[in-house]
Amino acid sequence: MDRRLFVRAGLGAVAGLALAREVRPFPARPATRPPLPFDLVAVRGGEPEAMFDRGIEAMGGMQAFVARGAKVVVKPNIGWDVGPERAGNTNPRLVRRIIEHCFEAGAKQVTVFDHTCDNWQRCYRSSGIEQAARDAGASVAPGNAESYYQDVAIPRGKNLKNAKEHEALLAADVFINVPVLKHHSSSRLTLAMKNMMGVVWDRGTWHADDLHRCIADYATYRKPQLNVLDAYAVLKRNGPRGVSTDDVVVMKSQLLSADIVAVDAAAAKLWGMEPADVRHIALAHDEKVGRMDLDRLSIKRIAL
Repeated sequence: MDRRLFVRAGLGAVAGLALAREVRPFPARPATRPPLPFDLVAVRGGEPEAMFDRGIEAMGGMQAFVARGAKVVVKPNIGWDVGPERAGNTNPRLVRRIIEHCFEAGAKQVTVFDHTCDNWQRCYRSSGIEQAARDAGASVAPGNAESYYQDVAIPRGKNLKNAKEHEALLAADVFINVPVLKHHSSSRLTLAMKNMMGVVWDRGTWHADDLHRCIADYATYRKPQLNVLDAYAVLKRNGPRGVSTDDVVVMKSQLLSADIVAVDAAAAKLWGMEPADVRHIALAHDEKVGRMDLDRLSIKRIAL
C-alpha cells in the first residue's frame, strides 16, 4: 500500500488529526464500563482462535473493551520477514479472530499496522498477518515512513520525554496490543510493553538511552485497553528474529489482561523467569503502570 492508498483509506486524513500533538492518552477503559471480572486470564491447550474465544468470554466479551462505532487499532508484532512457523511474529490466526470479535462488538473500523524491522511489505506478507487482517475486514496501514507519525509528549518519562507515534493510533478509540512471547537479545524477552516499540518512529533512541527505562517510560503514557499475548509457538532462542524452526517450542498458551504489566509478568513466569528479572517490568510496576505481584491479582485459568 502506498501513501495515496493510505490516505484514501481514511487513515491519513482523520478529522482532528492536526491536533495530534495535544492528544492525551485514552483511558485504559471507559469509566462508565463495569469492572472486569478478572485482572488476568490465562488459557492453555487449544488452538489460537479457541483460546481467544474462551479468554475474551471470561473477560466479559469484546464489548467490555470495544463500544459500538469505535475505531480500533490492533497491533500485532509483524517485525520480521519470516513465516508463522518461525514464531518471530504474532500468530495470524489469533489476529484474525481478534478482529472478528471487534466487528461483532460493533467496531466501525479496525486498523492493523506495525513499524517493521525488515521490509514492511515482505513482513506483512510473509507473516500471514496482512492476509488474515484483510480476510477479517480490517484495514492494513503501513508504518514505514516518518510522515505517518506525530510528536507526543511523555509527561512521566524519566529518559523518554517524547516520541513520534503513528497517526492511526492517535486517531483510534481503542488500542488492542497483541504481542508474541519470544526471546530478545536486548530486552531478554519480547512482551506487551516491548511490542509498543512498533507504534513509534524514533525507537532507535530507546536502544541508545537505556532500553528498559524507555520501554517503561512509554508505558506510562500509552496504555492499551486490552493486551492479548500470543504464546502458541514461542521463539526460545536467537530472538527476536530466530534462525530456524529448531528455535521454536509449541506452548499453546495465551494471556489476556487490561493490565500491561500483569500480562508481561505472567508471560515471564510462563517463560520460566521471575518478572523482576525483566527490568522494564519492575520499572513499570514501580511507576504504577500496572502490577507484577501476580499472587495478589484475580486470575482465571482455563485449560482446553
